[in-house]
Amino acid sequence: MPCQSFLTARPTTFPTQGSLLWPLENNMADPAVQSEGGSGGIVITDEWPGYSLDLFSYPTHYSGDLDCVIIPHGVIMDRTERLARNIMDDLGDHDIVVLCVLKGGYQFCADLVDRIKALSRNSSRTIPMRVHFIRLKSYLNDQSTEDLHILGAEDLSFLAGKNVLIVEAIVGTGKTMKALLKHVEAFRPKMIKVAG
Repeated sequence: MPCQSFLTARPTTFPTQGSLLWPLENNMADPAVQSEGGSGGIVITDEWPGYSLDLFSYPTHYSGDLDCVIIPHGVIMDRTERLARNIMDDLGDHDIVVLCVLKGGYQFCADLVDRIKALSRNSSRTIPMRVHFIRLKSYLNDQSTEDLHILGAEDLSFLAGKNVLIVEAIVGTGKTMKALLKHVEAFRPKMIKVAG
């Protein structure tokens, strides 16, 4: 049986000028191993056996389906808080417009925005945020297509001159994200960051 796979955040440069990606990675490694360059990411190798289920409580309907826990929920939440700190450091005291990519990115976006708001409340600076929801469609009848349809992004003119944080659950190949970044850049935001 496969281990339960959870995700964690780690800063990485995204191959689009002026953008920074904090992807959630599910490659497995020893949690004690830090990523190269001291970025604070957690690297998990394929050999990492995971944590025993005896160490955690989990819904009984998962019994028999799980062998281990790769990354505990608390670690994910701590990494999300650290990611929120990194975002606050990068964006300074400027307003943030968050583009939440539905449906998969909703919970991660809600957790991340909550952490940014909590950090903002408990610091000497308040960072105003506005959350806007969009959906991406790059599939037609379960087949990937070259066309990207962005629902809820017909008029993003309010992004002009703003710091934009795009929050996506998982960035796979980056193809869809590149198309979204190109679309968002057309509205001339001050800065674009991606968390996923």
